[in-house]
Amino acid sequence: MSESFRNIWTVTKRELSGLFASPVAYVFLVIFLLLLGFLTFSLGGFFERGQASLSESFFYWHPWVYLLLVPAVGMRLWAEERRQNTLELLLTMPIAPWHAIVGKFLASWLFLVLALVLTFPIVITVGRLGSPDYGSIISGYIGSALLAGSFLAVTELTSAMTRNQIISLIMALVVCFGLILCGFEPVTNLIQDTLGDTFVSLLRSLSTWYHFDAFKRGVVDFRDLLYFGSVTGFCLFTTSVVLRGVRGA
Repeated sequence: MSESFRNIWTVTKRELSGLFASPVAYVFLVIFLLLLGFLTFSLGGFFERGQASLSESFFYWHPWVYLLLVPAVGMRLWAEERRQNTLELLLTMPIAPWHAIVGKFLASWLFLVLALVLTFPIVITVGRLGSPDYGSIISGYIGSALLAGSFLAVTELTSAMTRNQIISLIMALVVCFGLILCGFEPVTNLIQDTLGDTFVSLLRSLSTWYHFDAFKRGVVDFRDLLYFGSVTGFCLFTTSVVLRGVRGA
């Protein structure tokens, strides 16, 4: 088991060093922080609410920000390997394919978690302006990290399916957008009268929006943890199946 962890960590370090070797990572961090700050204090109506709460002004925007930025981070994971014809070399190294899959995922996920952690000035600002519920803030951060991980896993899967990064980006956008919409309240209210409560409940159970909503309200439920873990695990497993097919082709 220690050998597996060593291999995964080797791939993770390789990907992280490659990520920070280019200015793309720093540009992403700046855009991410500025965008969330603007959405929270301007469009989010933080000051108009008159409450020291981040659930509807800060965390509300995370699914939409991740929808735009996470596929941009993950689209290169395997598409770049296929474009440069280094996929075969990587998969024939003395490591299991799943080591490379998990290592690449962890590297990008750690980068996204770092970007999330760097939003701490917003929490400090809210703490100075009032008395927020730090329990719900911590819960929101946990849910946000899991949400980013699930979108990243989807993007890693689409990246494994093509050598074109733009195609990978578009496919990931479509899938992640669908996962948001099927639990987005305006959408579910629109179809509830037509398809009934049972169908709407099924859609919500598949939605990242619905499960993340519980976290931003301060509720950490095992079912929501299981959902994000299942989406991430399924996408990583399917990535291994796709890469096995590419390797055998």
